[in-house]
Amino acid sequence: MKPIVVYTDPFWALEDGEVNPALATVEQEVFADEVEIRFGVTEGGGFVKSGQRFLDNLKGASALAIYRAQMTEEVFETVRGDVKVIGRQGVGFDNIGLPHLKPNGIFGFNVPDYCVDEVSTHTTSLVLALERHICLQNDHLKNGHWDIYDGGYPRRLQDLTVGIIGLGRIGKSTAQKIRNFYGKVIGYDPHVHGDHMIGYGVAKRHTLPELLNEADVVLLHCLLNNETKNLVDASFLNEMKDDALLLNTARGGLVDPQAVYHALDEGRIGGYASDVFTPEDPNDNEWNKRILSFDNVIVTSHRAFLSAESELSQRRRVAEEILHVLRTGRPPRWGNLTE
Repeated sequence: MKPIVVYTDPFWALEDGEVNPALATVEQEVFADEVEIRFGVTEGGGFVKSGQRFLDNLKGASALAIYRAQMTEEVFETVRGDVKVIGRQGVGFDNIGLPHLKPNGIFGFNVPDYCVDEVSTHTTSLVLALERHICLQNDHLKNGHWDIYDGGYPRRLQDLTVGIIGLGRIGKSTAQKIRNFYGKVIGYDPHVHGDHMIGYGVAKRHTLPELLNEADVVLLHCLLNNETKNLVDASFLNEMKDDALLLNTARGGLVDPQAVYHALDEGRIGGYASDVFTPEDPNDNEWNKRILSFDNVIVTSHRAFLSAESELSQRRRVAEEILHVLRTGRPPRWGNLTE
């Protein structure tokens, strides 16, 4: 029998709310006749990512390719002894069930560098749109109101400082782009030495409050883990300047939306832009939905990673690495999360 790879929730395989196997061109090219591809269960135009139907669909699989589905203890109980590898179709790995991989003899990997340019470009675009009041001007003018002062006076960027929290691949790429617009870039990351930051035009700050007190723009580019969950809370926001902008293109769980709402409502920050929310659709959370009502807020649908090239690259690399593990029994060659 051929090994089965289950793609639990591949957004690229949906057409009019249903799976179209013909869209798996990259995967079919990589796997050829060696592997059987099984897709996730759909309901209401999207993938089922929990419950018994979800678990039943995983049975008999040799590998999983996951996007936003959570690899819970229940999942590992279902696939124990069968699944050899789980590939995360993206950079983040907070949903791959890291503590459960080794005990169950399962390799896990992500694709850590496929969309660095896309996310850093998206971040920079959101920053500049906030600074120049682009979205507000666009909305008002399309509704018949022409006024150059709508949104107030933009700031002169060369007089301002950007603070980046998290100086991994994406944080460093963003620094290289954004320093062309702003006068100064500072960074906070306890895992990155100041000498390394300097090479990217970033001056290290040794504490988070130090960065927040100084920055006119705060960019989140850190991982989501137990230490960073709800990093942006009331105390974090109180450390920021009253006119500072906050941007999140990393993970929704980094931010407490209730705290951000109150900061915006009370004028304690100058604006907010986000590509990520918990849950994914901000309309499904009371506080995130309230945030959408502010003119100084810009949001996008978790698509900072997206380009035609990045999507194809990520899909190919996930398929190739799964095939490598199934063929050889050896660890993933890159993005290995079980080292």
